[in-house]
Amino acid sequence: MKQLFVIDLKDYNDGDEIVRRPSARGIIFKNNKIALVYSKKEKYYKFPGGGINDNEDKKAALIREIREEVGLVVIPDTIFEFGTVMRRQKSNFSANKIFEQENFYYFCEVEEKKVEQDLDDYEKDAEFVLEYVDLAKAIKTNSAFKSDDFFDEIMIQRDTKVLQMIKETITN
Repeated sequence: MKQLFVIDLKDYNDGDEIVRRPSARGIIFKNNKIALVYSKKEKYYKFPGGGINDNEDKKAALIREIREEVGLVVIPDTIFEFGTVMRRQKSNFSANKIFEQENFYYFCEVEEKKVEQDLDDYEKDAEFVLEYVDLAKAIKTNSAFKSDDFFDEIMIQRDTKVLQMIKETITN
């Protein structure tokens, strides 16, 4: 898969331990709007998806995570690659650790039916909901996003840049 860009804050020490947490994220369109996770508490948009478990196939993780976060059922035969984004920064959980996350972005289609969300506690706290939104609105909302949690800010900057790249791709 082609690399879209790299975010490397270089805010860590060279000898720090690397903690890898790859993720799969879905790009889903319906009626010219994109399906995104909206945090009602924090007021940002992010792509549905999340961590790939050890020995889990990337596409299987994509299907599982989209179902859990937003209740959409991915049609497996419709999945195709968009690109990856590598993110490296000092861990927000542990001193002397580097958080490294390769994010795999895939276009996909979903079934009409929805299922119930299965959110983790932090996702419930952020009040995650599915929202179909115009790309321009999502980009504008995220561009204004500020947080006390710098880790979240970097995540939203990453997804905002991907949203901008998708917008450029579909308008050219």
